[in-house]
Amino acid sequence: MSEAIPDGETRNLRIIAERIRSRRTTKLFLKQEVSKQLVLDAIELARWAPNHHLTEPWHFYLLGKQKIAACVDLIGTLIRETKKDDELAAFKEESARSMPGWLLVTCQKSADELRQQEDYASVCCAIQNLTLYLSEAGVAAKWTTGLITRDLRLFDIMDIDSAEEFVVGLIWYGYPKTLPTQSRKDVSEILTQTD
Repeated sequence: MSEAIPDGETRNLRIIAERIRSRRTTKLFLKQEVSKQLVLDAIELARWAPNHHLTEPWHFYLLGKQKIAACVDLIGTLIRETKKDDELAAFKEESARSMPGWLLVTCQKSADELRQQEDYASVCCAIQNLTLYLSEAGVAAKWTTGLITRDLRLFDIMDIDSAEEFVVGLIWYGYPKTLPTQSRKDVSEILTQTD
């Protein structure tokens, strides 16, 4: 009979804990391309997220060069329209153009409010699965919900029916130039234990 291992003491738990703590949003990427197969593997694992009633509400759009170029133009247009600032628009376009990989993640719409809430939560979990897997491979990501993700022109660019799907996030990914560090509140500040 094997000896029981104390909670949190196995090698795998330590690795998972470190990966969760070290996965950070990154804005600066190297120009090195991420293999398509790695991203496809990450999507395969993303879909194993918790999902009530197995609705599998997620859809992943892996953007190619033409769609990325159209999205970069739309980002500039949105800044010009909302901020009336050509310099900022050019900066945002250049920043978006420097993102090595683009993945758009949507959620299927539902008329049932509870199902919609549960499906949205499932898609968020799927994105977390995806980013944790990429992080373990040394690939960082930025999950953005900026103006472009709510603009109907994005749906036109991507040939998405906005009556059927909504955007949960645009994931920019690549090998990071630097990884930021962060801290969190102590667990005692966010935990209530009851009898």
